[in-house]
Amino acid sequence: MSDLMRAIEISEPGGPDVLRPCEQPIPTPGAGEVLIKVAYAGVNRPDALQRAGLYRPPASASPLPGLEAAGTIAAVGPNVTDWKEGDAVCALLPGGGYAEYVLTPAAHCLPVPEGMGLREAACLPETFFTVWSNVFDRGGLQAGERFLVHGGSSGIGTTAIQLANALGARVFATAGSAEKCAVCLQLGAEQAVNYREADFVEVLKAEGGANLILDMVGGDYLPRNVKALATEGRLVQIGFLQGPKVELNFAQVMLRRLTITGSTLRPQSDLAKAKIAEALLEKVWPLLEAGRIAPVMDSEFGLEDAAKAHAHMEGGAHIGKIVLKV
Repeated sequence: MSDLMRAIEISEPGGPDVLRPCEQPIPTPGAGEVLIKVAYAGVNRPDALQRAGLYRPPASASPLPGLEAAGTIAAVGPNVTDWKEGDAVCALLPGGGYAEYVLTPAAHCLPVPEGMGLREAACLPETFFTVWSNVFDRGGLQAGERFLVHGGSSGIGTTAIQLANALGARVFATAGSAEKCAVCLQLGAEQAVNYREADFVEVLKAEGGANLILDMVGGDYLPRNVKALATEGRLVQIGFLQGPKVELNFAQVMLRRLTITGSTLRPQSDLAKAKIAEALLEKVWPLLEAGRIAPVMDSEFGLEDAAKAHAHMEGGAHIGKIVLKV
């Protein structure tokens, strides 16, 4: 076996064209780590932010992009007892997924759900870790509550709609076209609002307000989200496609006892991510194996076409997840 692997590096901060094929040494797993031979890597918004120089990886992480992958265990480091060579896994990664091999803490791996291929499994970790930790842990969504997710046709959105619906919430979504709204309805949303044609604030107010909103848009959505919340509603912020700064009337937060919170996944501790993995295995993997929920696939690109995959994602026409075949 060669000591080198194919990978995609960020040659300099910039647009999709700064993603370049390269060769790098195959890493060696340390204590508590596994080396995964990657079959497919997921493509996510944070990858594009990292590529643009706006989302620096932790000092201990690979500088290569890629936060999720599926494949087989190629080697295990000291103190790893849960996995062995040849096991099929999908994993949340600290970075480095756009490569033939990648390291990750063993506790951040999950078995490929029974009956699912590696291509689909590569789409699970980043979105399912994010949705579970923000919608259910941080947001506290309960059965029967009204839940609004923005960007309903995105990887995060399609996951959030399905999980919230499967666990008994009333789901509302926003999307930017009739086709995308139709997908949201098929996945379990009871209403899908085309934000180019209607105001989600009015739709939610007519239903009594949202108990929980998951938002990655930011900008002028922040004050509108506050208006769309029910008394004692919660807003969870996970991104800022329209920017993080806005003028907001906090009197409404006080008067209606609202909660505004948010998180980002990558900087959290290894232990925090391991706990999310445990919850997913217990609560969500049975739903995947029963076919009650499934990743929504948009498209597949070869590893060397990572730049094209990023351009496609940033074009905004995709529905669901984009993967790289390694």
